[in-house]
Amino acid sequence: MRGGSVLRVGNASGFYGDRFAAVREMLTGGPLDVLTGDYLAELTMLILARDRLRDPSLGYARTFLRQMEECLGLARDRGVRVVVNAGGLNPARLADRLRELAQRLGVPTVVAHVEGDDLLPRREELGLPEGLLAANAYLGGFGVAACLTEGADVVVTGRVTDAALVAGPAIAHFGWGPDELDALAGAVLAGHVLECGAQATGGNYAFFGEHDVDRPGFPLAELHADGSSVITKHPGTGGAVTIGTVTAQLLYETGGAHYLGPDVTARLDSVRLTEEGPDRVRIDGVRGEAPPPTLKVGLNRLGGHRNEVVFVLTGLDIEAKAALVQRQLAAALPPEVRPAELRWTLARTDHPDADTEEAASALLRLTARDRDPAKVGRELGKAAVELGLAGYPGFHLTAPPGPGAPYGVFTAAYLDAKLVEHTAVLPDGRRITVPPAAVTGHVASVDAELPEPLPPGPTRRAPLGLVLGARSGDKGGDANLGVWARTEDAWRWLAHTLTVDRLRALLPEAADLPVTRHLLPNLKAVNFTLTGLLGEGVAAQHRFDPQAKALGEWLRSRHLDIPEALL
Repeated sequence: MRGGSVLRVGNASGFYGDRFAAVREMLTGGPLDVLTGDYLAELTMLILARDRLRDPSLGYARTFLRQMEECLGLARDRGVRVVVNAGGLNPARLADRLRELAQRLGVPTVVAHVEGDDLLPRREELGLPEGLLAANAYLGGFGVAACLTEGADVVVTGRVTDAALVAGPAIAHFGWGPDELDALAGAVLAGHVLECGAQATGGNYAFFGEHDVDRPGFPLAELHADGSSVITKHPGTGGAVTIGTVTAQLLYETGGAHYLGPDVTARLDSVRLTEEGPDRVRIDGVRGEAPPPTLKVGLNRLGGHRNEVVFVLTGLDIEAKAALVQRQLAAALPPEVRPAELRWTLARTDHPDADTEEAASALLRLTARDRDPAKVGRELGKAAVELGLAGYPGFHLTAPPGPGAPYGVFTAAYLDAKLVEHTAVLPDGRRITVPPAAVTGHVASVDAELPEPLPPGPTRRAPLGLVLGARSGDKGGDANLGVWARTEDAWRWLAHTLTVDRLRALLPEAADLPVTRHLLPNLKAVNFTLTGLLGEGVAAQHRFDPQAKALGEWLRSRHLDIPEALL
């Protein structure tokens, strides 16, 4: 049955560990119909898998249970339904814990959950590789919708797409069917804007100095029956909602024009953003296409063991000191105890003629990896420590070497959606099977037209970030980097200037990597995928910034000849 004209959906979590008080803040800050929370990421699934290894009754985000102990009654009193993916690897157990909590608190609550994403019990049947800690399909929003339609007050899921937490309530409220692709696509993009919490309200924003972002509020979307929405926040909360903050989040961890999902493929190149007033940005015009026939599956496994030793190099001759310690350590590690991978990085944090010792120091980081924990543990630490009185002048470490630790590897696979058992589980024991999309499609490439270039004129050498914003993140071992302009002239310059070759020159780490560029003219943006920049993913800690969170800010700090008209 179709609901009213507007559905107000708020977000109170962008990751496992986000602001604990956000649930209460969102429930008390203004009217809401649904409160969502995203607790899962690639790294989180590995953390929860290790929890489950220690105790099979765990595997969910325990923070959410504590938040509900504080706020379940408040949500009930205000008529707000709650939809979260905090179930992680064990949504059924978290649903049971919530029922126990509701009974103890005396708060009548109908709790349902969504399952079927966990493919580990079916690993052999589905032909998935051995040695996995977790294998989870990314489900869509129709299971959430089924739970809400059957009267659930709280819906707990495992690995659904982040946007499904918003699309599901919209499907239930407006009664959309799987063929209403434009409406579904609009809700999915609204969900994508909300999913990372305060990133939509000025957090992690390139031009953060323009707003009060000391404590940004969390975002909400006013969704309409045609799939359009207005992104806003509760009155009086910090941060800001602008075309810029919404653009930044739309570009975050996406790729080209097609944003693939299990319910719909949303066309990012169709998005229209309009500022309706202070802290109100309308998203409309979104077109939807049939979803792909496959579901993404996140695979987590242990990759081996790693350790890290950081040498402090102070004052003069930094490069020579770094070379000396590398030669000494190589000689001190015979082949039988030498780790399979030794990676050195020198961070020149030192300043000449510095007025503090710390400012005069650089950091030489050694990262070791091996399948054998012994090779990255005691022998490595012993070799480093024994150089203490025989190495470069001023030798010391940031901390004594530790024993090493296991690291995980995330990879993505794709599986026929018909093989995944998407199920809504109701408190009375009924199980509603959610069928896969009946109509699917394959993505055709979209080549956007370049705008007219700017006419020639005087230029000045300056940081790119004076005229362009950027936001970056991770997708497994790949990095995503979205760059946008705020004026038409800056967009014309961006589209012609920031080519793949120019990006590789500005970011030498990507010089030998496959890099893909996508133009998004409606957003005045280009989006890059840097394949393999992050090695085996965040848990493997392949580079200094393993999630590429600051990759965009590095790019913005690089200098180019910029037209003076833009400056």
